[in-house]
Amino acid sequence: MSTLTYHYQAPSELTDAGLQLSTSGGPAAHPWFFTGAATAPAQLCAGLLLVSTVAGTHYAQAVGVPYPDPLVTADRDVLRFESVSLCAGVSARLDVLAAGLDGDQARHGTTNVDVGPQLRPLLATVRRRDPVRLDVGADGLTVSTTGGRVVERKVPLAERWLRALTEAQALTSGVDLRAELAPREAMAFLNALPTGARADVRWAVPTGRTLRLVERPQPGAVCLPGPHRLEVLRRFWRLGATVQAYGPPVTASSPAQVSVWVVSTPTARLSLTLSPGVWRSLSGEGAALERLAAGSAPEDADLVSALLAVDPDPEIDALAAGSGLTPGRVRDALHVLATSGQIGYDPVETRYFHRALPFDQGRVERANPRLAGARALVAAGAVTLIGDGARVLSGSMPSTPAGSEDADEAYLLRPEGNRLRCTCRWWTDHDGGRGPCKHELAVRISQADRPAGLR
Repeated sequence: MSTLTYHYQAPSELTDAGLQLSTSGGPAAHPWFFTGAATAPAQLCAGLLLVSTVAGTHYAQAVGVPYPDPLVTADRDVLRFESVSLCAGVSARLDVLAAGLDGDQARHGTTNVDVGPQLRPLLATVRRRDPVRLDVGADGLTVSTTGGRVVERKVPLAERWLRALTEAQALTSGVDLRAELAPREAMAFLNALPTGARADVRWAVPTGRTLRLVERPQPGAVCLPGPHRLEVLRRFWRLGATVQAYGPPVTASSPAQVSVWVVSTPTARLSLTLSPGVWRSLSGEGAALERLAAGSAPEDADLVSALLAVDPDPEIDALAAGSGLTPGRVRDALHVLATSGQIGYDPVETRYFHRALPFDQGRVERANPRLAGARALVAAGAVTLIGDGARVLSGSMPSTPAGSEDADEAYLLRPEGNRLRCTCRWWTDHDGGRGPCKHELAVRISQADRPAGLR
């Protein structure tokens, strides 16, 4: 009779952060998510340097940091390297595909590492046929080449990234492919991008086999706010690469929109998500807030998080079947999980993907002050529902006598399409273009809490 001994790195436990399952990692002290070689090493190194460069760039001001920290996820047969710019207006992701990897993925996992002063020059010296080995684990990233070996340890994930990653996921889930350029046209388009007028919003219109930049939107166009933000893609472009442009539907009167630009090769994809303006961060768009305010979303997120701990594929129908939730409630739960960094979206494959990060419901509130403010208004009884609209007091003391110096200001909300227009300053300034204000969120929460017979 043989005896098999399984070594667990930590006990499985159920905490406030969700279900944390430990798997057998064998006797190794530091089990790897992925270990193996790159089949296109120069391309991988150039992409990793580009992701690092975006993380250290402020696209609205001439400031930066030398060694930023990318997020690394082993996701089935893909390695994802992600970052957010200092201004939070650009998110970058390098997806190293199965054809670009020659190795073993032991398990799904995510870590956040530093690209420091030793790793960057090592990556920069790699040539097309130089061997590159990667070891990605919970404790960090190891890169080995003929020029040396560098170990980058895990570092804390920047809180500012979470809101930007959440909004990028919510915004890009509504984009579609609008144009695809073959290698020659792709190179010509990237080389012809204007470098001046950094705050300008341009629109890329498909014309024949290429894209033409114009100053006004038109149907079929893709927004390109701040064309200089695409310049970094030139560093990744290689023979055989295509460029794809993704955006939401637009009309001749559309405001600036989010867009996704993808450089693709057989072994990797480099994606840049651009906010609707150089001076606008992804973290302030508010696209995910209404779903986060859904009444059952936080509780549903706990259940979905537990399912993802067992099977990290966030496929809507499978999660709905496993949880007993409707597909709509699953999507709302995924938006809540996205706020803690757990969920991203890939417009190329039109699917969500999972980052193995701990879910913390408190982080959802901290990362979204409008949502926290809305819940405070509801808790204070500041919302009065009036038919399909509402009246909301601006502060937390709704019992203050009217006419006194300390009286709260009342805001009125009325239906307008699928939104509630508010009389507050946020609506006046942005005309609903930056997501719901805290008053609208408070009304949505109150409507969800209202008994079914009164809705």
